[in-house]
Amino acid sequence: MKESHHSIGLRTLEDISAIILHSHDLHETLDNIVTIVAKRMGTDVCSIYLLEQDGETLVLKASKGLSKASINRVSMTVHEGLTGLTFESRGMVMTDNAPAHPRYKYFKESKEEKFLSFLGLPLFERKTPIGVIVIQTREARDFSEDEISALRTITFQIGSIVHNARLLDSIQRTEQERAWFERELAKIMNGDTISEPPAVKKTDKKSSSPPRMLAGSAVSAGFCRGKVYILDRFSDKVIKVAKVGTKADEHHKLSLALEKVKIQTLYMEKRVSETLSEDDAAIFHTHLMILEDRGFSSKVCDLIDQGMGATRAVHEVVHHYVQAFSAMEDPYLRERSADMEDIGRRLIDCLEGNDKTAATLKEKRVLATDEIFPSDLAMLDHDKILGIVAEKGNMYSHVAIMAKSLGIPAVLGIPGLMDASNVKDEIIVDGTSGHIYINPDGAIKREYERLERDHAGRQKELEGLRGLPAVTRDNVTIVLNANIGLVSDVRVANMHGAEGVGLYRTEFPYMTRSTFPDRHQQAAVYRKILEAFSGQSVNIRTLDIGGDKALPYFSCPHEENPFLGWRSIRVSLERQDIFREQLAGILLSSPAGTPSIMFPLISSVDEIRQVKEILASVREELELEGHELREDIPLGIMIEIPAAVQIIEHLLKEVDYVSIGTNDLIQYTLAADRNNPRVKQYYDPYHPAVLQSIKRVADAATKAGKKASVCGEMATEPINALLMVGMGIREFSLSAPSIPVVKQAIRSHSIPECRTLARQVLACASSVDIRRKLDEARKKLLV
Repeated sequence: MKESHHSIGLRTLEDISAIILHSHDLHETLDNIVTIVAKRMGTDVCSIYLLEQDGETLVLKASKGLSKASINRVSMTVHEGLTGLTFESRGMVMTDNAPAHPRYKYFKESKEEKFLSFLGLPLFERKTPIGVIVIQTREARDFSEDEISALRTITFQIGSIVHNARLLDSIQRTEQERAWFERELAKIMNGDTISEPPAVKKTDKKSSSPPRMLAGSAVSAGFCRGKVYILDRFSDKVIKVAKVGTKADEHHKLSLALEKVKIQTLYMEKRVSETLSEDDAAIFHTHLMILEDRGFSSKVCDLIDQGMGATRAVHEVVHHYVQAFSAMEDPYLRERSADMEDIGRRLIDCLEGNDKTAATLKEKRVLATDEIFPSDLAMLDHDKILGIVAEKGNMYSHVAIMAKSLGIPAVLGIPGLMDASNVKDEIIVDGTSGHIYINPDGAIKREYERLERDHAGRQKELEGLRGLPAVTRDNVTIVLNANIGLVSDVRVANMHGAEGVGLYRTEFPYMTRSTFPDRHQQAAVYRKILEAFSGQSVNIRTLDIGGDKALPYFSCPHEENPFLGWRSIRVSLERQDIFREQLAGILLSSPAGTPSIMFPLISSVDEIRQVKEILASVREELELEGHELREDIPLGIMIEIPAAVQIIEHLLKEVDYVSIGTNDLIQYTLAADRNNPRVKQYYDPYHPAVLQSIKRVADAATKAGKKASVCGEMATEPINALLMVGMGIREFSLSAPSIPVVKQAIRSHSIPECRTLARQVLACASSVDIRRKLDEARKKLLV
């Protein structure tokens, strides 16, 4: 079956996004792009022409299908040829008989007379044309609207990549010119003959201060620039050269090291709790549990009894645990291998006497390391950390959570970082896009200074909106709440003007512990959240584990498809001991604020009724014990699966409100696992079935006189928020940093404008049409 053009566009964008990771210069980048586009679009030719500095000349820089001899030799003014017409008109040029077109110009080197069809689109960088992309085929071919739309989407990405590639090219040119001048100066000093400057060549070899760009995972947004601080790690050599005493000596050394690291861990837990929050510090409580675990220490002792030194024994046992965690499918559990490495590293430091000189920062620096651990952040002065870059790690790591809480830009999972970095290097860290620039040249510095100025100006503009309500131009109030998961998220939510909490993900406090917290421990956490949002609604979602979320101390059964298995409310209803403890914790905390309780993945009226019976039973139990509980706690459900959409009218009779969880609704409606890269192209928030489902829920809630809110990634895009306002949604729950831009969009438009947009989009029959309509609306409405 022929692949859809929407799918082609998405797959090509994914491939192009990866190019920047593997290309070394502008030439290689462009070669990779034209090869991918020609293959994906099914054309004989794909070529890229770029504008020279004179602003008048277009030069063929890369081509798949035209003669290689024509690269850098074919050029034309912007007033010549079909390519020039594309650039000049700033729009599409298409014909199924190029040689017959009045603007056709023949170039002998290109040998393109055999290609009939021509489709050209301009490339832009921040609204300025910088070149043209052309696709051609031998046979006469009319490119469809879908094909044109796919190529147009691709050009947006290419424009910025060409811009970045040029910056990289500039870095290499500057470095090679510097090296050439140094060599020629040495020749002059020796009386030798000087030579011509060399052409720029690619190099994979590391120079003394190599200018490079690397990419990883953006885990904490923001920009920073500064000198590098290399956070050294002990090498395997430490393990190999460790002295081994008698068995009694090694057992004694281990005992002292365990006690020392426990004390160190208690100090770290206290320090992080004071500077961030108890939730952020909970990881060190988990470390303490591991250090006190007899299973862990007995494994080390067994190896010592077999004649192994304590240092190697710790290394072997930790390595075993790390391998076990790394093999797990769940990304959160995989990342727990870093906790084991952290513990192992600190124990070995104590055993070998390397713990006496802790890392200190004398001035503000960017931390660069192979892997950064929670203990590193706990011990260092946060005010001296400009940014964090590391070869390992991802968004699930505790360091990522801590960096976000501290507001430190961070990029993790950067291949080749340590080989590329030296202690004297300067680094730009872009925690928003996930790129870092090592020893950037003037052009890149200026570009990031501009980005920082733009960002600061934008933030200042949005800052003025923080205390203002999200009210449309015709005075309709839209509520913008925050999604939170940790106590430390409260500060971020308040900073961005959240009006309450639309989704409190209670599984995060569970994840940072080593056992299930009891009702009183949970109540203490919930109470902090409620008190932090005094007078504002806090929507507490009950435990949502299974699928892509698991707990290290609660093993879910192995399932072929966990997303369609035992997860979420299904776990709660079957394990009522866990469920009742959580409900008790919520009820005990309820007098501290204005909570509501929301139940995830509901598929039937029977589930709601069973949940309400359990809640009533827990309430009765607590009241008999003499606890004061809040009476008026609204109950709601998540609308995440097609079954709930189909019976929405019946579900609304049982609850006070509903919240549409777009992330799960998309994957269940389209049968596309959002975490599976092989079906990623099918996970489409703009599929008509998804939008029609949202509209149906909104209409049913309006008719029933009840609230329907939306939470999930969809709502973070301003144009999507306007679309859903037009559908009838009046409340959103977003990641806190997205609130100001969505609020600005809402305050700039009226309900009739939003309804017109919704009407036009809902009339579309395909995702491609919907995207095109939203792109047009974005240009018109979000200037």
